[in-house]
Amino acid sequence: MIPNKTQLFNKSLDAVNKQIQRYKAEMDTIKESMEANDVHNDYDEEGSKGELLGDFEKYAKYLDTAQTMKLTLTKIDREHYSESIKFGSVIETDERFYFIACALGEINMDDGSKVYVISTEAPIYEKIKGKKAGDTFMLNDKEIKILEVR
Repeated sequence: MIPNKTQLFNKSLDAVNKQIQRYKAEMDTIKESMEANDVHNDYDEEGSKGELLGDFEKYAKYLDTAQTMKLTLTKIDREHYSESIKFGSVIETDERFYFIACALGEINMDDGSKVYVISTEAPIYEKIKGKKAGDTFMLNDKEIKILEVR
């Protein structure tokens, strides 16, 4: 049975919010370390000063990506269902469940099922876009059947 779209949306949003909180916390920790050590933000400095700045920039990029994913999620109409696969669809195949939203990966649902939250940029999306229940697609030299689309 296909997972509840609203619950799946909320689980996905929670996962993205946790990522955002984690990245912000990492950036705050790095900022505190830089201030405590009176580190100058010179790009050409060597050693721990440059590493801290590099780490800060890395988490800033991660944060930007997570915030973009959150924005993408908010564009999903949780009440609308479509017969053909598109952005916002929840799909059941004979192997697993998919939610076309953003690149989050595996989400564990309350009933114990797992859903793979993928973006429209994922290679598999190109294989399933526009398909309907009963259609098949090839993945890793294996034919997979689409059982349900919501």
